[in-house]
Amino acid sequence: MKLEQNRIDDLNLQVTITVAAEDYADSRKKRLNDFRKKAEIKGFRKGMVPASLVEKMYGQQALVDSVNDVIAESLNNYIQENSLRVLGEPLPAEEQQSHVWEAGNEFTFTFDIAENPEVSFELSKEDEVVYYTITVTEAAKKEMKDNLLRQYGSLEEGEAAKEDDFIIVDFEQGDMKVEGTYVALRNVAEAARASFVGVKVGDVLDVNVNEAFENETDRASMLKVSKDELATLDPMFKMTVKNVKTFVPAALTEETFEKVFGVKTEAEFDAKIEERIRAEYAQEADFRFSKDAKAFLLEKANVQIAENFLKRWVYVVNEGKFTMEDIEKDWEFFIADYKWQMVRNFLMNKYEVKIEEADLLASAKGFAAYQFAMYGMNNVPEEQLESFAKNILSQEEQGRRILDQVENEKTFAAVREVVSLKKKKISVEKFRELN
Repeated sequence: MKLEQNRIDDLNLQVTITVAAEDYADSRKKRLNDFRKKAEIKGFRKGMVPASLVEKMYGQQALVDSVNDVIAESLNNYIQENSLRVLGEPLPAEEQQSHVWEAGNEFTFTFDIAENPEVSFELSKEDEVVYYTITVTEAAKKEMKDNLLRQYGSLEEGEAAKEDDFIIVDFEQGDMKVEGTYVALRNVAEAARASFVGVKVGDVLDVNVNEAFENETDRASMLKVSKDELATLDPMFKMTVKNVKTFVPAALTEETFEKVFGVKTEAEFDAKIEERIRAEYAQEADFRFSKDAKAFLLEKANVQIAENFLKRWVYVVNEGKFTMEDIEKDWEFFIADYKWQMVRNFLMNKYEVKIEEADLLASAKGFAAYQFAMYGMNNVPEEQLESFAKNILSQEEQGRRILDQVENEKTFAAVREVVSLKKKKISVEKFRELN
């Protein structure tokens, strides 16, 4: 067996392997003997099939498998002996010699191999990354307070319908009558909404339902028919207003304060609002820092990748799931993530960042608490949060996402201890205008 190397550049090389008959002969013979022992062919006892028949039936398969074994072993030994940091795995070169698969022949194959570069750089206090401090304004506190009061509000009887109100109506057309339909004015098409605003109980309107309710699914549900039946209906209906429901924000009472934050006074309620805003702003600032730090670190590391090889490897390993056009379309994001994983692994090793089970559970609990809060559940019991978090971690995709998030968080935390933070105060409006 002969192996020749052709170094193309710092990251790419070609290896040509020539396999002689003596390199695969013993392996091929053993494979044929194994086929003979296991073969069950009508007219012959198991294990007693003539060697000539086994050769005829399985000879080429044994040859191909034996040659492939020699190639695989040779490539693995070459990679280990030369301590190559292989990107993906070797790929057959796009141009190959043709072969006649007959025992005794010599076979030559060429493989493309790409290496990942060694990531190495130093960080110090001379390295600066911007960290934004977002100013909490009275307007922001008022906006959150109003939003919370609306979130915990209720529907009550109203008089003239406003744009955020609901009306309960009957639709009539000849013998067809649909009673007690809820209509949210905000869902009425903008061009028709003006005729709905201000209606009162007892008002009767002629409504073109196709124009007023543009979403077919909503329109079918409102008229209590299937989507297929909509096309057969005359769109003009008489609409009678039976009730007006207006949304009333929760009152500033001890009951509301207790329900939202578990406190008793408005002063405590306001303090909790400011605390939540500061926590949200801190999360946004941390996320922005991670984005800026990631860009800084990638530039600092200046990782060079054998991108043409990597595109080929992604295409081959996915076995037709993606076209090369698909890969090119998303390449910018893929290669940035690939480089970041290399840089992150380097930093985790350099600064001895360890991920514990408790870190993953804490992150999953934070995500669970956020999901509950989205539904207005701010005081979920600890045991329920933990159970929900463990369920998240048990899901493969969610578990990987949490692990990736925690690795990022702990890596950026380590980086913050080493570099200098260039702190800048900024309004939330300006902050959210940042790219």
